Amino acid sequence: MDKATPDCPYPGCFFCVMKEGNPSKRRSSILKFFRELPSQDEDGQVLPISGLWNTAMAHPNDPEFIELGIFECMAALIWKGLKNRRWLSHDQNIYIPYYAAHIIGSYTMNMEEFAERAVQAGVIPPLVELLRGRLTWVEQRVAIRALGHLGTYPSTFPFVASHGEVLELSIQLALSSLEIVYSHFYQFVDTRMGYHCDLLTRGMGGVEMESKKAEEWASQLQCWSLQLINCFAFKPEFVSVICKPEFLTKLPAMWGGLVNENSPAGVGLLRTICHHKLGRGPVANCPGIIEALCNISRSSDDWQYMAIDCLLLLLQDSSTCHKVIDKAVPTLVDLTEISTLGDHKKLGDTIVNALQECVQTQGIGRTSFSAHTKELIDEVWNSRQRMKFEKNMLKEDLHIKQAAALVIKLEGNSLFSSGNIAGAASKYSEALALCPMRSRKERVVLYSNRAQCHLLLQQPMAAISDATRALCLHNPLNRHAKSLWRRAQAYDMLGLAKESLLDAILFINECSQANDPDPSLRPNKVPDYAEKLVKKQMRAAWLFREAAIKQGGVHCEGEAGDTCGEDADDSEWETASESDIANDGLEEMTDGGGGWKDDEERHNA
Repeated sequence: MDKATPDCPYPGCFFCVMKEGNPSKRRSSILKFFRELPSQDEDGQVLPISGLWNTAMAHPNDPEFIELGIFECMAALIWKGLKNRRWLSHDQNIYIPYYAAHIIGSYTMNMEEFAERAVQAGVIPPLVELLRGRLTWVEQRVAIRALGHLGTYPSTFPFVASHGEVLELSIQLALSSLEIVYSHFYQFVDTRMGYHCDLLTRGMGGVEMESKKAEEWASQLQCWSLQLINCFAFKPEFVSVICKPEFLTKLPAMWGGLVNENSPAGVGLLRTICHHKLGRGPVANCPGIIEALCNISRSSDDWQYMAIDCLLLLLQDSSTCHKVIDKAVPTLVDLTEISTLGDHKKLGDTIVNALQECVQTQGIGRTSFSAHTKELIDEVWNSRQRMKFEKNMLKEDLHIKQAAALVIKLEGNSLFSSGNIAGAASKYSEALALCPMRSRKERVVLYSNRAQCHLLLQQPMAAISDATRALCLHNPLNRHAKSLWRRAQAYDMLGLAKESLLDAILFINECSQANDPDPSLRPNKVPDYAEKLVKKQMRAAWLFREAAIKQGGVHCEGEAGDTCGEDADDSEWETASESDIANDGLEEMTDGGGGWKDDEERHNA
C-alpha cells in the first residue's frame, strides 16, 4: 500500500487513496489495497472496512469497487475471521466479518450483474459458514441478508441452493431468531458483548437504546430468513422441505416484514407456497393457519391482500376447497365491497367470482359446505343482483328508499340511546336492507353503528364482520376511524393483540388528521381508552414475549430486566399523549339526521 500523506494520522490510509486526483493511480491503489488487505495484520484495519461499509450503503449500484475486487477481499476477510481467532480478537478486528458480509449484501441487493460477480468471487461458502453460527447471531443476520439477495436472481440462486443446508438453516433461524437475540443479547445486560452494543447503537449507548435496537435487529433477522426461504419456495422441488407442520403453523405470526416493506413476511411466504399444488395441501391441513389467514385478511396491515390471495388460491383448488370453505367464506363475504387493494383492481369482484365458482362446483368431487356458508354466498349473490336492479330504478324511487332507510336508522339511534341495544341492531339491519347499494357512505355508518351494538352485546365476531364491511366500503379503504376503533375492541375481546394494536394505532392516526373536514374527527387529545388499549396490546404483542415466557419471565420492552405482569403500572406512552384525536366515536349513534342529498353531497352522518 502506498504511504499516506504526511498530515494523515493513519499510516497506509485507504481514505487518502480515495482522495487521489489521478483516476488511473487511484484505481491502481484501490486494486492493490483489496488484494493486500486480507494478508495484513496491522492495527486499524476496521477503519477502511467501516468506510467501505458506508460507501456500499450509500452507493450500492456503483460498479467501481466491484471491478476492483471488493468481493474477493470481503470473502477473504470473512474466511480469515473464521479461521484465525487470534487475529479476530486483536484490536477491533471482531467487527470486520460483520462489515464484510454487510458490504456483500449491500452491493448485491439491486444489481444481478453484481451478484454474479460476487458468486464468481467465492462469497457464498464463507457466508454459509456465518449462517451456520460459526461466530454470533449478529453475523448470521448480515449473512442471511446477503444470501437472500443472491437467492433473488435466477442466475445466482442455483449457487445458493447448491449448498443444501442453506434452506434448513434458514428455516431454523426463522423459527428461533427471536429467542436467539433475546437469550444472547436482550435478557442479560451485564453479559452483552461490547461490539454487539456498539454495532446496534453506533456509539449512541444506553441500555434502553440497545434493547430497542435489538428488537429491530431480531425482527430483521427473522424477515431476512423468510425472504431467503421465499426464494426457495418459488421452486417446486423445495416446497416439501418448507411445508413441515411445525414451521407452517408458525408462519402467520411472523411479522418480520414490519421493519422491511420488501420482505414477504410469514403471510407472503404462505402465499408463495399456496401457488403450488404441493403446498396448498399442507396449508389446508392446518386449521390454525386458515384461521390466522382469515384474521389477517380482515386486518388493515400491508399484508392483507396476501392473506386474501391465500384464501382464494385454496378455494379455487378442488382438492383443498372443501377443507377451508366453511372457515374462509365468512371472511371473504365481508370483503366483497373492496374495490382496489394495492395492485389488485376490482378485488371484490374477484372474491365474488370465486365464491360463485364454489357454488357451481358443489357436489362435484369433494366440494361441499355447510348451510350457513351457503346462506352467506347467497347473500353476496343477492346483493349483486340488487345492485344491478337498482341501476335501472328511477331516481325518485331511490330517494324514497333512502328516506325510508334514514327514518329507520334514526329509530335505531333512539333505541340505542335508550339502552335497547338489541333493538337498535335490528333497526340498523332493516335500514341496511333498504339503503341503496350505491349509498356507500350511509352504509358505512350503518355497519359501523351495528358493530358497536354487537360489541355491547358481547358478540365480537359479529362486530368484526360489520366493522370490516364498513372499512371496505369507506373511501379511502380501511380508514374509517370509528370502525377501526370498534374492531380494535372486538379483537381485544378475542385476545388478538396484534390485530387490535394495528387498528388502535390506525384509529389514532386517522383521528389526528388536522385537515379532516368532519368536525367530529378534528384534533383533540388522545382519549384515555385509546392510550390504554394501545399500551395493553403493545405488551401483549411484544416481539420477545414468547421467548421471555420460555426463558422464565415476561419482560417489558423498555427496561431490560424489569418484569411486568398483567397488573404492572402503565408507563407514559409518549406518542399517544402527544397526539390529538377526536372524541370516543359514539356520535354516529345519536346524530340528529337530516335530509338526504345526492350521493356525492351526503354528509357521513
